[in-house]
Amino acid sequence: MTQKDTDPRRGLRARLLTIVTMLTMAVVTPTVAASCAQEGSGVFLGDDRLDSGSPSFVSTEDAQVDAETMISYCPSSACPAGFTTCPDSRYPCDVSLETDRDNCGACGSVCPSDGLGNLYTCAKGRCVQKCQGAYRDCDGIVDNGCEILPHTNDHCGECDVQCADPAKPCVAQPGVKGIYACGCPNDGLYCPRNSPQCVNPQNDDHNCGGCGVGCDPMGDGLPPPVNDTVSYGCSKGECGHLKCTFGNGNCDGDIESNGCETRITTSKNCGGCGVVCPSGQDCRFDATHQAFECKCPPGQTLCGGGCDGDVCWGECKDLASDSLNCGGCGITCSGRFDTKSIASCSYGSCTRVCLPGWADCNGNTADSCEVNTDSDPQNCGGCGITCDALLGQACVLGRCVVEPCDKDAGGPTR
Repeated sequence: MTQKDTDPRRGLRARLLTIVTMLTMAVVTPTVAASCAQEGSGVFLGDDRLDSGSPSFVSTEDAQVDAETMISYCPSSACPAGFTTCPDSRYPCDVSLETDRDNCGACGSVCPSDGLGNLYTCAKGRCVQKCQGAYRDCDGIVDNGCEILPHTNDHCGECDVQCADPAKPCVAQPGVKGIYACGCPNDGLYCPRNSPQCVNPQNDDHNCGGCGVGCDPMGDGLPPPVNDTVSYGCSKGECGHLKCTFGNGNCDGDIESNGCETRITTSKNCGGCGVVCPSGQDCRFDATHQAFECKCPPGQTLCGGGCDGDVCWGECKDLASDSLNCGGCGITCSGRFDTKSIASCSYGSCTRVCLPGWADCNGNTADSCEVNTDSDPQNCGGCGITCDALLGQACVLGRCVVEPCDKDAGGPTR
């Protein structure tokens, strides 16, 4: 005979809890039970009622259900579908055969090591290669990983995308890092000299109307500029047009007489004529956008700043949450403490944040986030949340496992 047949306490416990629950449900509207780990498997991940380790009840949608249709649930040591206990397991059912790289599809079945441009994951019990960044697996051979960076005429942007037109080779697209396509967008011009790039031949002083066509800033025989706030440059694909030099603006519209008379580096004219910065913000040059902008918005601080004359620069940072500028400019929290936690900036202080499925239950930073709340029956889903240790109840994905009880013996139906 099995233990569940010889232990009368289990049957008595189940019957007592059945009576208490039925009396409670006589005055409380029934609720629907937690969902199964797999439909028809009979093994459930308990909800707030079922996690307690005590049998619980569910009802049908009809509130007027008699006691014979009620289902009693008991703690279970059985593993839900897709989970198992391996020889080196620390806890029951702590291995997911569908997602564990070291036990993919079966205990001890290890996925290959990551390579250049690729990594392996376990998906639905199979080792699957995933390419990282711009790398692509163009030949379909898993053994050599993700072997192609798609910036050639044979593989431009994606595998097998070919650039057949010599005038439109594979080139990095302006303004979008790491994106390649055949030819230049928006009627841009591809210039292969020095560093191959797309240019705008309509206003590029070094490629005006064609690649390598540079404009003489003094006008090449034209009347000299009225002052150093203007120079000759490219406009509409032609040289010889007066243009404002860096940091200057033509706010009165009379560029020939007095040049670009207004500095657009101030809080009253930031990046353009009449662009006024809000109170508390200053005009700074933004290297990313290559333009003058008002900085910084409320809640952010200017970091990495400096000035060259009246041209100042810097980047806006949130010192309360930026892990690279935590509590002060340049104060960096390390990106990761270990495999169970990462560094984070909270209210201007560097703190440890446990990764999902882990918790620091003893409050000791020396051993990091020491508890696996996905699998530990003594800390199932959180510190101190216990499953029924006496009955060997398993913890899976932070939920105590239950299954329908044997009505006569008070234990699982198995």
